[in-house]
Amino acid sequence: MAGRLPACVVDCGTGYTKLGYAGNTEPQFIIPSCIAIKESAKVGDQAQRRMMKGVDDLDFFIGDEAIDKPSYATKWPIRHGIVEDWDLMERFMEQIIFKYLRAEPEDHYFLLVRPKLYTLSRVTWLKVILCSHPFSVSLSLQTEPPLNTPENREYTAEIMFESFNVPGLYIAVQAVLALAASWTSRQVGERTLTGTVIDSGDGVTHVIPVAEGYVIGSCIKHIPIAGRDITYFTQQLLREREVGIPPEQSLETAKAVKERYSYVCPDLVKEFNKYDTDGSKWIKQYTGINSISKKEFTIDVGYERFLGPEIFFHPEFANPDFTQPISEVVDEVIQNCPIDVRRPLYKNVVLSGGSTMFRDFGRRLQRDLKRSVDARLKMSEELSGGKLKPKPIDVQVVTHHMQRYAVWFGGSMLASTPEFYQVCHTKKDYEEIGPSICRHNPVFGVMS
Repeated sequence: MAGRLPACVVDCGTGYTKLGYAGNTEPQFIIPSCIAIKESAKVGDQAQRRMMKGVDDLDFFIGDEAIDKPSYATKWPIRHGIVEDWDLMERFMEQIIFKYLRAEPEDHYFLLVRPKLYTLSRVTWLKVILCSHPFSVSLSLQTEPPLNTPENREYTAEIMFESFNVPGLYIAVQAVLALAASWTSRQVGERTLTGTVIDSGDGVTHVIPVAEGYVIGSCIKHIPIAGRDITYFTQQLLREREVGIPPEQSLETAKAVKERYSYVCPDLVKEFNKYDTDGSKWIKQYTGINSISKKEFTIDVGYERFLGPEIFFHPEFANPDFTQPISEVVDEVIQNCPIDVRRPLYKNVVLSGGSTMFRDFGRRLQRDLKRSVDARLKMSEELSGGKLKPKPIDVQVVTHHMQRYAVWFGGSMLASTPEFYQVCHTKKDYEEIGPSICRHNPVFGVMS
């Protein structure tokens, strides 16, 4: 065990990919999940137009380099948390391993994190592992989203075992890793694998209930609002008010404004009044550089500061087809779960992902969720004519300092334990059984 190299942990998200080695508290690299390729102008399907001869097939870039290549076609292989183009995904993984991690895949186990339509799975062993062992190890862990299909797991196994010849692979569940990461803010006796995970990244938001390590797949809810939608909404607000933004930089400017100045307000009407009565105190200024003329431009950032994140709580602002606030979605998810786990699920609502990092997001969510729960209890009491006195429900939304990269950090913790190697799918197992081996994690049968 001492001679092993550390495992590689890769969390491929819609907007960004986090990668690094197990045992670290933060990923070594965070890059956009995009790839720039050359496409021919000839008639044909997408695959035909991409066919290159010889070394031309190696002419592609990923991450920030891809964004800086205007003469190339920029593609995003992952959409709403699900891989849509496996050819590009394989190329993307190739550069991740060889160029960024600078690793020989034959020498490292891999832990991969993937997206989430996930069947009921037991992972209670994780609690024992993480509580009893310090960091160390060498595998590859990949995290998995809630709406990931079994076929996608097989495609992942084929790429990792056949193209890269890795010795071991584990495809982890995002929600459980996020719960484990939240333990950094809790005492040992308070750590639990029961909770409701709100995982919101750049492209997708999911609400995932986990009971004693079981992901309750039938109750997972998808919310069509995430970081990219907030960026687009902020861009629209700025376009309507500010004329000094270069058109080709409007999206980049909106993203910078969102990340630098945005926050969640407790009351919309009061917030508007604050800006209208004392604008100089609340309105910020953003200064950018025109990419063509190289001259500075300055814009005022006002209502956009709080209206952007507000679409989580008033989604109809940006999407008229979806009008359910995130607090109601969380409440509905928990109410759909078995009655005996509802109180623990309310008590441990864990935030995960960059789009949950807005200031006061957790406080606003806890307040709105608490109001819904209290209103239901009050109605129950009234319908019983005062005979029924329900016990108050404790609602807690957990924020912690590892929140932005919670899933990756949870994977780093898991892949640093000796037990991790015992539960990985190995190259030998893959050759004997085939890619279907990754439809299920062996740990569930061996250690449950």
